[in-house]
Amino acid sequence: MKFSANLGFLWSDRSLPEAIRAAGAAGFDAVECHWPFDTPASATKAALEDAGLSMLGLNTRRGNTGAGENGLAALPGRQAEARSAIDEAIAYATEIKASAVHVMAGNCSGPRARAAFTENLLYACDAAGDAITVLIEPLNHYNAPGYFLGTTSQAMDILREVGRPNLKLMFDCYHVQIMEGDVTRRLVSLFPFVGHIQIASVPDRGEPDHGELDYTHVLPRIAELGWVAPIGAEYLPQGGAKPDLSWLARHR
Repeated sequence: MKFSANLGFLWSDRSLPEAIRAAGAAGFDAVECHWPFDTPASATKAALEDAGLSMLGLNTRRGNTGAGENGLAALPGRQAEARSAIDEAIAYATEIKASAVHVMAGNCSGPRARAAFTENLLYACDAAGDAITVLIEPLNHYNAPGYFLGTTSQAMDILREVGRPNLKLMFDCYHVQIMEGDVTRRLVSLFPFVGHIQIASVPDRGEPDHGELDYTHVLPRIAELGWVAPIGAEYLPQGGAKPDLSWLARHR
């Protein structure tokens, strides 16, 4: 199996270009990140070329993080800001040849939020075109209290309503296990709609080699389904800034 280092958590003490090079030296097959916008795209692109890696995806901005914002696309009345964030993320992804953009919904609820989210996702899908996949991701309500999107069933309702082929589900096994459980069956049933898969241990979000979710079962099942893209390692290194990568060789 192939794995992508999520640089939002791994080597987070380094600059993005340094983290990319560290991931390449550690043997990852690709990288992904959260919010790369403080780093010039040219520097990120150069580091990817040096490391021989591709960037799988990045997120749209969260908004005013000081006020607790966690995305803009589902916030009623914030369409201009949400679409500016989408444009920024797609432009950055295009320059570094990233394959996906995760459009963050934000902390909100209700029919007005759903309408705002679907309208902004239609805009994102049109802007992304054929080269970039637009992703939405359900987040658990312990790590992301109040986040608009919490379950895969809610996400699938959104996917069906938007109805665009370049809109896909980001299936984060960590979040799904906490909110819904039954990860393997959900992967099987949702597999045609999945655009990216991420892993971490549950409940501590550490290395994917312990906890209540057995990846020695889950990962082979993903391979049997025909998944060939790198799986995102989005976990918090339990040893601090230096990640323990012993799990990587075992899961390959």
